[in-house]
Amino acid sequence: MRTVKIVLLTVFMFSIIPTVGSTSGPTLLTSVLPEDIETEEGMTEDVSSSGVDWNAVMDAIIQVESRGNARAVNGNQVGCMQITPICVKECNIILKGRNQSKRYTLNDRFSVERSKEMFMLIQSHHNPENDVEVAIRSWNGGPKFSRRGTQRYYERVMSEMK
Repeated sequence: MRTVKIVLLTVFMFSIIPTVGSTSGPTLLTSVLPEDIETEEGMTEDVSSSGVDWNAVMDAIIQVESRGNARAVNGNQVGCMQITPICVKECNIILKGRNQSKRYTLNDRFSVERSKEMFMLIQSHHNPENDVEVAIRSWNGGPKFSRRGTQRYYERVMSEMK
């Protein structure tokens, strides 16, 4: 029963989370490896063994989503990465499944560092291959994104990375 609830929550989450400026639909918040999530100060650290500069990816997404405004609000999407309450819940489900005691709150969405941590956590769970294109497109279009539907968003994020 618990697995069914988690699956339903995940499906629900990816069917309703639009992003700022998005014309293509749901958003997937994505991340890397559990050991990469937090340093002593609580800052996200890029120690990915895949060689991906996740900070550059996250910074580009932040520019596209909110122009760097940690206080940005668009409906129930808030913060620099426009995180929804259901995403916070998904992060906490992942943490619980990993037997970690850490939990995120809705206020954590207003913290750039915590937003990046949530991005990294979701990425590790939903994109373990650390595929940057998948990370960007799924952030905008959900786990079953369409290439056509996420093309403009992908191009905007990639142009911010240059």
